[in-house]
Order: sequence, then C-alpha cells, then structure tokens
Amino acid sequence: MTAGGGEGSATPGGRRPGDPHESHPRPTLLSDFILGSQDGIVNVLGIILGLYAATTDLRIIIVATLAALGAESIAMAAVAYSSTLSRRRLYLSERRRELREMEEVPDVERAEIREVLAAWGYTGASLEEMVDRICANPTAMLEFMMSFELKLSPVEEGAARTSAVIVGGATVIGHFVPLIPFLLFRGDLTAAAAGAVILSGITLFAIGWYEARLTLGVWWQNGLQMALIGLAGGFAGFLIGHALAVTPGL
Repeated sequence: MTAGGGEGSATPGGRRPGDPHESHPRPTLLSDFILGSQDGIVNVLGIILGLYAATTDLRIIIVATLAALGAESIAMAAVAYSSTLSRRRLYLSERRRELREMEEVPDVERAEIREVLAAWGYTGASLEEMVDRICANPTAMLEFMMSFELKLSPVEEGAARTSAVIVGGATVIGHFVPLIPFLLFRGDLTAAAAGAVILSGITLFAIGWYEARLTLGVWWQNGLQMALIGLAGGFAGFLIGHALAVTPGL
C-alpha cells in the first residue's frame, strides 16, 4: 500500500497505476454540458431580471421563468439532437463516397494521401514508404482520408440521443440557478434579484473553471470570461424590462 492512498488508487488524471488505458475527457460531452448550462443560466437570468424590473408580482416572475424553462430545454435538446444527427449523416455520406473513390480512382486517393504527408514534412523515400504503408491497409487508408483530408470525426450511432439528453438536462439545471433565490426570498424581491446575480455569477465562474481544468485554459480567466458573458446577458434583460416598465402606455 502506498502512502497517501490505497492500492490501485487513481491518479489525478483518472488513470490507475499499471492501467495501460489513460482516460481522456470527451470533448463533445464537455461542449454539450457547457452549451446547455450556460444557455440556461444566461437566458433565465435575463428573463428573471427583466421581469423583476417590470413587475413586483412574484407569481408572474416564477410562472414566466418556469414556462421559459420548459420551452428552452426542449428547444435546446431538439437542436442538439438534430445537429448531431446531421453530423453523423454527413460523416456516413462522405465515408461512403471515399470508399467508392478508393475503388474507382485509387491513384487519385493515393496522390491525396501523398499531398497530406508532404505537407507534414515527409519527402523522398520516407514519403513513398509512408504512402505505401497506408495504401496497403484499406482501413487505415479510409480513416486517414476521413481524418486528414476531409477533417471529419466519426459520430457514434447513439450520439444524437446522448447530446440531446446532456444539453436538455444541463439547460434545465441552468434554468433553476437564477430561480432559486426567488423561491427562497419570496418576501424580498430585491434580495432575490441580488441573489440570482450572485449565484449565477458563481455558477458560471465554476463552469469556466471546470472547462479550464479539462483544457489548456487559465482557470481564473475562463471563469471570469464565462461569468461576465452571463451577467452581461442578465443586465441586458434588466435594462429591457426597466425600459418597458417606465414607457407610457405599456
């Protein structure tokens, strides 16, 4: 047993000693989570502050926010599903086309592989050896063309459903963040609005920090950027609500 942890404990990167498979973050899952949660927080913060500036009726604020939660979460999930499904269909279509071209015009495909490798710095005998090795394996040749000529990544069959669930779920969670203070401070809307801004800012900063932890970003810069973008959206909603509240006839 080693000091500071039991036998087989995981490293900070999620890898266990002796495990040849290192875990890596899933970029699509990360982007889906950030998209849904940030959208949920920013949209509802803008709506809730706009309503706060225009009315003192807590019931209207809560009903309108919950209505926005339902509509926005379904819309975001649908967009995530359809866009991911489109990326999968595009990948499969291009894959089918590449397979056909490998059979019908192999010399053209070989020349395209040579062009990519030459751009990487391969020349002379090394270049031709690499081309021969790749073209000798149809699977390697196809994957090479998809990745480095077309720059397309494979999209798994269930990716559209997964993306819809993550984006929709994260949007719902994000929607509740600015709403929580209004449910807690029912008798003081000003305290609720201030609490919504503070809680939303903290949550957005945490999302930016989490993104930086998995990427090459600087944690405080990512967190601050995420928080400022979100709070700017909320402030815009407040200004619109205030302008409509003081406009005669509205």
